[in-house]
Amino acid sequence: MTTTEYQVTGMTCGHCEMSVRREVGKIAGVDAVEVSAADGSLTITASAPLDDAIVFAAVDEAGYRAVRA
Repeated sequence: MTTTEYQVTGMTCGHCEMSVRREVGKIAGVDAVEVSAADGSLTITASAPLDDAIVFAAVDEAGYRAVRA
């Protein structure tokens, strides 16, 4: 298991969190997704290391931008 943290910009509410959680949760190998609009954090637990580009694309699909924390 690996845990990776990202900073997400643009989230303001629970709906934002849900959108990011849903898109990131579709990535193969992702076991858990924790999202906080309050501090802009995204924490992903996966069975193997994830390619940042895949995570960035999923967050982008949700309508936000992410960078590695």
